[in-house]
Amino acid sequence: MFTLLRKMTHNGLTVRSVHSAGSYEEAIKVLCTLQSNAAYLQSVKHDVNNPEKLKEMEKYLLRSGITLEQLDSLSVIHVAGSKGKGSTCAFTEAILRQYGFNTGFFSSPHLVSVRERIRLNGEPISQSHFTRFFWDVYQRLERERERESDMPTYFKFLTILSFHVFLKANVDVAILEVGIGGELDSTNVVRNPVCVGVTSLSLEHTLLLGDTLEKIAHQKSGIFKERAAAFTVPQPEVAMRVLRKRAAERRCRNLQVVPATWTEWNDVLSSAGLNDVQRQNASLSINLALEWIKRRCEKPPLILDGFRDNLRSEKLDLSRAGYLTKVAAAVKSCKWPGRMQILRTSMADFFLDGAHTVESVVNCISWFEGASRKTSRKFLVFNTSGDRNSLQLLRMLKPLGFDRAYFAPNCVGIPGTEDMNSMSYSQGMMDEQRRNCEKHCESWGENSVLKNNVTEVLLDVKRQASSKTSRNDKIEILVTGSLHMIGAVLTILDPNLTMTSHF
Repeated sequence: MFTLLRKMTHNGLTVRSVHSAGSYEEAIKVLCTLQSNAAYLQSVKHDVNNPEKLKEMEKYLLRSGITLEQLDSLSVIHVAGSKGKGSTCAFTEAILRQYGFNTGFFSSPHLVSVRERIRLNGEPISQSHFTRFFWDVYQRLERERERESDMPTYFKFLTILSFHVFLKANVDVAILEVGIGGELDSTNVVRNPVCVGVTSLSLEHTLLLGDTLEKIAHQKSGIFKERAAAFTVPQPEVAMRVLRKRAAERRCRNLQVVPATWTEWNDVLSSAGLNDVQRQNASLSINLALEWIKRRCEKPPLILDGFRDNLRSEKLDLSRAGYLTKVAAAVKSCKWPGRMQILRTSMADFFLDGAHTVESVVNCISWFEGASRKTSRKFLVFNTSGDRNSLQLLRMLKPLGFDRAYFAPNCVGIPGTEDMNSMSYSQGMMDEQRRNCEKHCESWGENSVLKNNVTEVLLDVKRQASSKTSRNDKIEILVTGSLHMIGAVLTILDPNLTMTSHF
């Protein structure tokens, strides 16, 4: 089994996959015709609470060759929330992998390659395996469609694809990150997760999820299921009341609130260099992983099947000391690019954080001010997507005293990249992004710079870095506002997401 997983996650960046249905590059082009996330947000503004969405997901799942009963065989950890759900899933996956379990992880959005969304044992599936699974699932769905447009949208398709990959690999656990909301999200087609988590809640996607925290909480808690253990972090009381009510209605095993600061884990989380926000996400992930392990161990034998080859004879250590050791190793080794990440290059230090809500920008500012040197020139690279209140976010960032502020659409600007935004945005959407960037420039005022894409931004940054200055320290560049912008920057700086750069 581990040999199969290793082959499926082997780095295939230099291999051009050849399949009877088409290549990897052709698969990416076809995938982008299934409608981008941005287009999806536009299309459902007047169709917010349609319960038929999940019925449609079930229909496509069945057409692809998976029944709900087969999907039930996946052992699932499901995570929703406004902020930190991706990081929480990443920490959870790392802990379970540290214990030797074979893991599947579905997340969104991706930064550089769509394959990042579907991971086995922490690694994106290879180009060759993505290609094979893609064309198999796509052709099944295409054959069964009743009309031209009767195909799943981009996110639905990738959700279905991930289920095929995880079932084929026979993973021990599948960690699923909700896309948008929870109640009607494509991932909520799963019926019996072992445990579910809700990260910090805030107002976001209000046109889709509602304009109050109570409505947001109602949508996010839609992943609560009967007999599933539920966990959340401290929330505002108005949201907490909704979560408690929904947990009771859905007959969850319990609803536990994970303390914001957990004394037992302080040394572990401190040694990993986590800030307060990351600690909260890590604390939630620790509870989710431990709950899953406990439930798994309810069934004998204690020596579990599915361990990697070199761990098959190792007895599962559930002692406090053993768990502390595993968690410490997992948290330290966990890589989740684009979220409070510092990427150092020869000419500048990039501070990358996809903060796109008021609360997340507050945290981003605190992190940047704490990690930044006081003497360096400071640049901002910013853009948002969707219905964000971008001008409010810019007003919050303005007092940081940036020497230059760059505004550009969320596209790389280099032909041949897996740039979902430039490939799948309609011309109207790209024009709208450019207009928004013009508004950002106008709002920012002096020292604002408008560019057509991220490549133009970074070329100008290079020119600025090579110019004479009285301050000798490297430039510090904060990139924030949208994970799609983060992804476009990393496509140039660190395309393989190694957490290093030769730029």
